[in-house]
Amino acid sequence: MTVHTPIEKIDPADAKVRRELADLLHPHRRRRALWIAALLVIVTGAWWVLRDGAPQAAAAPPPVLTVAPPLSREVTLWDEYIGRFEASRSVEVRPRVSGAITAVHFTDGQIVRKGQPLFTIDPRPYRAALAEARAAAASARSDLALARLELERAGRLVDVEAVSESEIDRLRARVRAASAALAGAEARIAARALDVEFTTVRAPQSGRISDRMIDPGNLVSAGDAGGTLLTTINAMDPIYFTFQGSEALFLKTKRDGTGKGAAVEVRLQDEGDYRWKGQLDFTDNGLDPRSGTIRARARFANPEMFLTPGMFGNMRLATGETTRALLVPAAAVQTDQARKIVYVVGRDGTVAAKPVEIGPEVDGLRVIRAGLAAADRVVITGYQFARPGEKAFTKAGRIAAEPEKATASASEPLSAQATFVK
Repeated sequence: MTVHTPIEKIDPADAKVRRELADLLHPHRRRRALWIAALLVIVTGAWWVLRDGAPQAAAAPPPVLTVAPPLSREVTLWDEYIGRFEASRSVEVRPRVSGAITAVHFTDGQIVRKGQPLFTIDPRPYRAALAEARAAAASARSDLALARLELERAGRLVDVEAVSESEIDRLRARVRAASAALAGAEARIAARALDVEFTTVRAPQSGRISDRMIDPGNLVSAGDAGGTLLTTINAMDPIYFTFQGSEALFLKTKRDGTGKGAAVEVRLQDEGDYRWKGQLDFTDNGLDPRSGTIRARARFANPEMFLTPGMFGNMRLATGETTRALLVPAAAVQTDQARKIVYVVGRDGTVAAKPVEIGPEVDGLRVIRAGLAAADRVVITGYQFARPGEKAFTKAGRIAAEPEKATASASEPLSAQATFVK
């Protein structure tokens, strides 16, 4: 059996009275509802304002760039090489006679002249040998004089047939033997005299001497190869500069007609300019098949002996070619991944990036081989603010050479150096 509970009906007037009574008993609930409603209104209004996107930020003003047309000048192209100086002649000083060193006549490392005494070997044994040779020569000279006298006497007796022809032949042979003995004695005198002369070891050439390897009191032995090494002398005036050139540079030089006698210039490690002037002196007769390079040599005058063998240097060889080139500041050439670019500004103020082919650097300016026109307005300052495709304000500038910024790089392509034509 199902029991149904009757539903109580509420009078609307009674409900209103109940709400008013609740508001009186709990006034904070009404205020909370009002705050929530106000918050909903604010959020809804903000959504309507922001639904089309945030307001745009104020645009940055266009950058100010300094522009100038590229500098057009006649330049002389050079090919660059790296090498070292070496002595034009190097001599190992060895004694030509054996004996004891009694004196040293030089200071280690000094400049010596050809014929200057360097060492003295005890000469007494060789002087005694020379005196003995002279005595032997005197004896041979006496024998020759006696043989000639006897031959002359016998010659006067031939007419009266007091002396036989065979005796005359014997006397003549004796004269010849005595003459030969005298010649041998005189040769021994010359040899012994040379030995005495060789006891003073002299510089075979002018140059800078190394340190002595033997001190006084030591015995030395003679010989060309097995003799005792006393010291070495490097001839430094003139001095050579040897370098290796690639096959590409060798072919370029041959086609340009540059050969022996061509002008070369060298810059030392601590120098900013190429102050040492010389001439190409020698090119080897073949390329090294292992490295693909060829050995060459230049000759430099070195009267003050400043240049030293083993010294490193950068050399440039004039190709004999002059050309009209466009130049821009080296700093204006930017790198964009694997290419080189310069920024230019059009007549309407729009910035553009132009790919260029660069050449050597001269007096702080970079030669532009291709990609740039003489009428282009190149950005020379402020290029870090340049943006291709955007507008920019420009002001006129001027490109000028700055010799103090001239540098040399061993990794540049062909004709890696250039100079302005005087």
